Amino acid sequence: MDNLIRRLQMYSRNLEHLVEERTSLYKAERDRADRLNFMLLPGPVVRSLKEKGCVEPELFEEVTVYFSDIVGFTTLCHYSTPMEVVDMLNDIYKNFDSILDHHDVYKVETIGDAYMVASGLPRCNGNRHAVDIAHMALDILAFVGTFQLQHLPGIPLWIRIGGALRSPPYDP
Repeated sequence: MDNLIRRLQMYSRNLEHLVEERTSLYKAERDRADRLNFMLLPGPVVRSLKEKGCVEPELFEEVTVYFSDIVGFTTLCHYSTPMEVVDMLNDIYKNFDSILDHHDVYKVETIGDAYMVASGLPRCNGNRHAVDIAHMALDILAFVGTFQLQHLPGIPLWIRIGGALRSPPYDP
């Protein structure tokens, strides 16, 4: 009987250890998923998804959206290896992201050489959204004017910039 009790106690300790190990792995994976979600989505959206399982749509009355792309990107890619293209975009967008940190803007998305930023969401900022985007765009232009392509020295980098403004109608 003592032998059976001892074996059951060992089995119980092994199960406890296994549960602790699996719990630790689960928490690490959950934390990794949370970090990824916060990188991809606005904080309030991630929190709502975690708490409620859904996100209520929101209307933002005053927003400015910035778009840019690289002039001649296809031609640059023609003279670049795939890794050089990845390194080039990574270098450019890391610098763009650093510029964004100094402005009240939110990076919405990058697709290839297209870069999209908004101001006035996910947090309303009154009537400053257009000014915030304009200042950010000027800082990005200043950066682009000094940027050197590592694998194509002497070739200037040019970008196209456009935007869209959404404000309520003017009512005097």
